[in-house]
Amino acid sequence: MREAIAEAVPELLQTMLQRALEGDVGAARLLLERAIPPLKAQELPQALALPDGTLTEQGRALLQAVANGELAPGQGAALIAALGQLARVAEIDELTRRLEALEGVQYGNP
Repeated sequence: MREAIAEAVPELLQTMLQRALEGDVGAARLLLERAIPPLKAQELPQALALPDGTLTEQGRALLQAVANGELAPGQGAALIAALGQLARVAEIDELTRRLEALEGVQYGNP
């Protein structure tokens, strides 16, 4: 069955194209949906200077950039989420540093 259809594809396409050119909207839609990939929204890179302060201050700067129209809301949300992940990483680093310091004191290492 697949072979029979595969052999008829050029003729089927030509028929659909002819029908589309004659005004058949369904044929035109089918051809366009299958032959041309849909456009996808693309976000352009946006340079942004964040303050060197705390993560909270950087988060506020991101929200202000969204409010000022410098960043799209989706970009702002993604960057806020990235700051949240960075905060978690920083927290783990801090806990590791503290644990190593405590273990050093406990075992007599300065």
